[in-house]
Amino acid sequence: MRKIIVMLAVVLANFMVEAQVKTPQSSPLAKVEQVVGLTTVQVEYSRPSAKGRTVYGDLVPFGKMWRTGANANTTISFSEDVKVAGKDLKKGKYALFTTPKADSWDVIFYTDTNNWGLPENWDDSKVALKVTVKPETLNKSIESFSIFLNNLTNDTGVIELSWERTMVSIPFSVPTQDMAMKSIEKTLAGPSAADYFSSAQYFYQSNGDLNKALTWVNSAISNSPKDRDVPFWYLRLKSLIQAKMGDKKGAISTAKESLALSVKAGNGDYEKMNKDSIAEWSK
Repeated sequence: MRKIIVMLAVVLANFMVEAQVKTPQSSPLAKVEQVVGLTTVQVEYSRPSAKGRTVYGDLVPFGKMWRTGANANTTISFSEDVKVAGKDLKKGKYALFTTPKADSWDVIFYTDTNNWGLPENWDDSKVALKVTVKPETLNKSIESFSIFLNNLTNDTGVIELSWERTMVSIPFSVPTQDMAMKSIEKTLAGPSAADYFSSAQYFYQSNGDLNKALTWVNSAISNSPKDRDVPFWYLRLKSLIQAKMGDKKGAISTAKESLALSVKAGNGDYEKMNKDSIAEWSK
C-alpha cells in the first residue's frame, strides 16, 4: 500500500510539473546588444503596448518619473567609459529612468538595477548621471514601446526610445580612438613580460620546445619592471625548465633566487615548493 501511495505521489508530481500553464507576457522581454566602435552596449527591457490608450500625458503622466518600460528595471550597460549627451558616465550597468514632459525629458542612469519598477526608496547618491533631451514627434504611431541603438559611427551612437508618436534620442560617444591607439601601441611595443611568461609556461606544461621555453622565461624576467623585484613565480618556472632540461645546478641557483623573493613577499606556498625542489635537485 505504501509503495502505491509513493508511486501515485511521483506520478502526480510529474503531472503538475508538465501541466504548468504557459501564456505570453503582456509586456514581453527584449534584449538589444550593439558594438559601437570597440564598446559593447547592452539593453534589456520589457515592452508594453498602447492597446488603444493614450500613452504620454495619460498612461505615462507628464512630470512624473517613469520606469521606462514595464516590469523589472530597464537596464543599459556599457563595457567602457562613455559620454552621454556630452557628460561622463563610467562603464557598468544602470537602470534607465525617465521623467517625460511635453517639451523635454529627463533621463536618469541609476546604479541600483534590482528593482521592480521604480525604487521603493529613491537614493540620489545612486544617480550616476542625469541629462535632459528633447522629444520628437513621429509621423506614424508605434504600438509597442521600443528601444533601439541607431545612427552608429566608430565613435558615436544614439539610444532611441519610441512609443506612440514620440521618440526621444539620447546621444552617446565611445572612446574608440583612445582604445585603438592603446592597442596599437601595445602591439607595436612587442610582447609584455606576462606574455613571455605565459608562453614559456605553456611550452613547459605541454612538453614543448624547452629551449624556446627557457628563452621566453628569460625574456619575461628581463622585461619585468626595473623598479620592482622580479616576480618569484617567473624564477620558479625558470628553475623548473632548467631542471627538466637536465641543468640541475642552474635550476638550484635559480630556485634559490625564487626562494629569497618568495620569503620576502611572505608567500609560504612558493617558499615550500622552492625548498622542496632544491632538496630534490641536490641529491
